[in-house]
Amino acid sequence: MSSLGNMLPEKQLHCTICQQVFTEPVTTPCGHNFCQACIHSLWDSSDVCQCPTCNRPFTSQPEISINTAFKDLVDAFRKMIVGSSALPLPAARPGEVVCDVCITEKQKAVERRAEEIISELQQEITELQRRNTELEELRNTEDHLHLLQRLPFLMSPPLTREWMEFSIHPELCVGTMRRALSKVESILESELDRLKKEGKLKRMQKYAVDVVLDPDTAHPNIVLSPDGKQAGRGELLHVVPDNPQRFDPVICVLGKTGFLSGRFYFQVTVGSKTYWDLGVVKESVNRKGMITSKPKNGFWTVRLRNGDEYRALESPSILLSLKEKPQTVGVFTDYEEGTVSFFDVENESHIYTFTGCLFSERIFPFLSPSVCDEGKNMAPLVITPVSHSA
Repeated sequence: MSSLGNMLPEKQLHCTICQQVFTEPVTTPCGHNFCQACIHSLWDSSDVCQCPTCNRPFTSQPEISINTAFKDLVDAFRKMIVGSSALPLPAARPGEVVCDVCITEKQKAVERRAEEIISELQQEITELQRRNTELEELRNTEDHLHLLQRLPFLMSPPLTREWMEFSIHPELCVGTMRRALSKVESILESELDRLKKEGKLKRMQKYAVDVVLDPDTAHPNIVLSPDGKQAGRGELLHVVPDNPQRFDPVICVLGKTGFLSGRFYFQVTVGSKTYWDLGVVKESVNRKGMITSKPKNGFWTVRLRNGDEYRALESPSILLSLKEKPQTVGVFTDYEEGTVSFFDVENESHIYTFTGCLFSERIFPFLSPSVCDEGKNMAPLVITPVSHSA
């Protein structure tokens, strides 16, 4: 009994209600132990449901079941009491004498094993109480991802000993887990929508380049601003040298700088214009006479016609259904990937992407302010800087 008393004070094995060794011990949510019959009798006879030890109140009578780990500890204690008070002696056959040494050794072996069981049970109780405390803390947590990460561990069996009678029932946590999963799913969907809407464009804008329009490539009807950032539609032809780089009669202009590798992004304010073309072209495209804008001719462009007809100039062209009329269009080119993408900058939404582009030479930004449209399309196309504000 001295060894058992050293491992666990005897008073901890007594119910504080009946003051007797536990019978069918149960554990309350606050971690205190009572006989099952004692605690139910106390709660059934009282209008207030609370713990007799710490006075913690419960809104309703908690569902509690036999603490099988603690019950094993109590049963071991009972056996030790019986064994120490009246240790049965083995029967001796006629002519034999019972060996006191053997009896003593067997008793010591039993006591050592009992102490081992008590030690293991103590570890189990400590671990289960710690898990119970963490589960209580997780019940009302707003960190649902942390909850989902911790629940599988908290619901796993104790680590120090395999108890055939003991298990943690996952169904007790199903409601909490479902609510957490639902909230995490909602958050993930929201984040995915945000990434689809704005994340991709934000990443592409990191490759913004300073585009300055090249007057040597501008059609004679195009009016460029002194800084090379605006391309307007003039009413009269300007007298300009008829050099090989100049587009004529197609009303368009290229950027001064071409790109032979990597990624680059620029954006153009189109405002309320009713006609325009934007994109990128190969350096070797035909610049004289009528041209057909399509990838096989070195053009990767999107256009607006009649104020509301948007098309990606594939072969054949693709009619685009846009929910809103873009005011600023972003153009992103990935040379090695062979893609050209267009975005509505204000709405941070995707317009169209050309894929499988075969780039084998320098690529230039391409703008066309297009026709006058009876004076409704005189506003210039404007190269606008990228705002990196959050």
